[in-house]
Amino acid sequence: MPAASKPHRPQRLKAFLVGEALAAGFDVARVVEPAAIASYAPAGLAAYLADGRYGTMGWMDETRERRADPRRLWPEVRSILMVTLNYGPRHDPLRILKHRDRGAISVYAQNRDYHAIIKGRLKGVAGRFAARAGSDVKVFVDTAPVMEKPLAAQAGLGWQGKHSNLVSREFGSWLFLGSIFTSESLPPDAPETDHCGSCRACLDVCPTRAFPAPYQLDARRCISYLTIEHKGPIPHEFRAAIGNRIFGCDDCLAVCPWNKFARVAGEAKLAARDDLIAPRLKDLAGLDDPAFRALFSGSPVKRIGRNRFLRNVLIACGNADDPGLIDVCRVRLADASPLVRGAAVWALSRLMDRAAFRALRAKHADETDETVLAEWRQASDRRRAAIPAME
Repeated sequence: MPAASKPHRPQRLKAFLVGEALAAGFDVARVVEPAAIASYAPAGLAAYLADGRYGTMGWMDETRERRADPRRLWPEVRSILMVTLNYGPRHDPLRILKHRDRGAISVYAQNRDYHAIIKGRLKGVAGRFAARAGSDVKVFVDTAPVMEKPLAAQAGLGWQGKHSNLVSREFGSWLFLGSIFTSESLPPDAPETDHCGSCRACLDVCPTRAFPAPYQLDARRCISYLTIEHKGPIPHEFRAAIGNRIFGCDDCLAVCPWNKFARVAGEAKLAARDDLIAPRLKDLAGLDDPAFRALFSGSPVKRIGRNRFLRNVLIACGNADDPGLIDVCRVRLADASPLVRGAAVWALSRLMDRAAFRALRAKHADETDETVLAEWRQASDRRRAAIPAME
């Protein structure tokens, strides 16, 4: 082959990098220029932050400049490889919502932590590429200030749906994302176009109305944020709507019509563990810290800690309308964590009759934590308003 007709270096290196990513188990891998989101991402991020929709996630504001432009994060970057990993479930994740005595854990958290899975593979791919190209590389998976979804859309991996997550015609809404930044200039791929049309399924299904408008998310109302990122007591206005969702929420993802083309995740590490598909609330509410760590070893659930998790479980118990949960919730009134005790108060106020709840409060008159005392007061006031005293 004449020298002039041989593929030039950027094309060869891109083919090598994409090939390595696919060989490592990623479903799709495409290249995007770091400047591809510069025309709209900074303004969109600034508006989001100005509205305060990020809740207590202060790190989003602190890293706004690096988040809005990958070149601020790493000035040497010339190209970014975006990859997807399909985690399509074998079961209908909304089915469990009808079984109120069971806890609903988001599909992505029903097995190993995807951060570890993806980052390990990306490091291997990036290392082989760096050795071949002689270029610098950096690997990012979700935890760094990288706007992965806009970059993935510009790389052609899918489009950001009205629920703000990435949607693909091949995999629906069940996609993990990761990226390799490189100082090598590689030919970029074409962006994907929006295929949501007039569909509003993801917006209308949200139990807490977390979407003020299509393509906009108010994290402060999002069940995933409330049950994972939010560290304090869950605001009362959202507790009933949370139902039995104890870690994350799949509603807006699960109803996406494009899921009909999605394939089930093909590897064991991404398949749901049987014991995490529909665990009993009664069992979960009894977890101490060692038992919590053992049950969720290697799972993303472990990251929020036992106390926050039990807060979520007790909220679900309060929504279960099952008197059989009273005893396990009552035990949690003596928990060392005020967060857990406060959630137990709310749960019991929903599960017990008025007289029994009033007697229970008298037995716990020695409570000193102000947040727990506030739960007792609000629960008592709510019950009085709902069932006026007959004295």
